[in-house]
Amino acid sequence: MAVEIYTWRFCPFCIRAKQLLDRKGVKYTEYAIDGDEVARAEMAKRANGRRSVPQIFIDNQHIGGCDDLYYLDAQGQLDPLLQQAS
Repeated sequence: MAVEIYTWRFCPFCIRAKQLLDRKGVKYTEYAIDGDEVARAEMAKRANGRRSVPQIFIDNQHIGGCDDLYYLDAQGQLDPLLQQAS
């Protein structure tokens, strides 16, 4: 399973998203793109134009941002998605 998250280091939404992944014991690759417009443009291209952080991908599937991640978890859809990806 490949979980990737684009962040800014001091973004509260990024921190919350990482905390949820950490609580679930998920290993992820973090791309801290603070001030890096080239990396942000690459992220936006992968995220269907979304430029806000965080942007989260599971096995190259765009999940969305922090609220999207927590919504999937609240609906009971995040764990199966993570299990399918592993």
